[in-house]
Amino acid sequence: MNIFDKDKNLIFAIGCLTLSALLFSVMGICIRYASHSVDNFTIVFFRNLVGLILFLPFILKQGTSFVKTEKLWMHTWRSLIGLAAMYGFFYAIAHLKLSNAMVFTYSSPIFIPLIAWLFLKEKITKVMLYAAGLGFIGVFCVAKPDQGLLNWVSMVGIASSLFASMAFVTVRALTQTEPPERIVFYFCFIGSLLSIIPMFWVWRPYHLQELFFLITAGVLANISQIFMSHAYRLAPAGQIAPVNYMAIIFAGIWGFLLWNETPDVYSLIGFVFILLAIVLCSPIIQKRRLK
Repeated sequence: MNIFDKDKNLIFAIGCLTLSALLFSVMGICIRYASHSVDNFTIVFFRNLVGLILFLPFILKQGTSFVKTEKLWMHTWRSLIGLAAMYGFFYAIAHLKLSNAMVFTYSSPIFIPLIAWLFLKEKITKVMLYAAGLGFIGVFCVAKPDQGLLNWVSMVGIASSLFASMAFVTVRALTQTEPPERIVFYFCFIGSLLSIIPMFWVWRPYHLQELFFLITAGVLANISQIFMSHAYRLAPAGQIAPVNYMAIIFAGIWGFLLWNETPDVYSLIGFVFILLAIVLCSPIIQKRRLK
């Protein structure tokens, strides 16, 4: 593959990951509204169940060959850490400002280059480290220690970020042999089997409005997952990971429009650093790095 093809794939990967972040931020809106009356265990279960149901027509069309895989253990690992990240992320959305919850969750690019280097042997460049460093500064400015960076809810959000980074890198490894649709299917299938256990103890009839937000969140999350899987198939995890920070900006916009959550000066400075991190993984910068 020549440099032109690599740049083309990188542009498309960044576009897919940006759209994934947008859809994920809208999913956050649905989770926030659902969490007003629905517990976290049920929200996680519905998110996985809806995704599994969406795949049933696809499986019937493709046949049993679609679910055949030689990477079942890797799918299981991706589901376990992804589910742990999901529980933490949804909990953060319910108890923090939407933008702050996204900050903690999408700080995963800070960890991704190191994890990708440890498990996938991907090269860590200075540009990737600079992008991760700027992203960390941006996260710090947006979260602000004096507003609860180190409280229990925030620690749950940070832990979910670490689990999410491990899941992203596992997705990158899976895309070498597995189509994105199969990756998402196994995540929903295994996630549904695991999340039904704690949800069983808090089950109750749900109102139509609650079901609307739960189902919509599940649909958006799975479409977002597909775009994310395509992105990590086209480009190395450490190279495009900072694009995930776009979800923070999207969440800030939704927070302002829906809940009048106005960012302060430090948050705006943090957004600037986050945007700089995204620019560092742009095709132009990466092309110069190759030279």
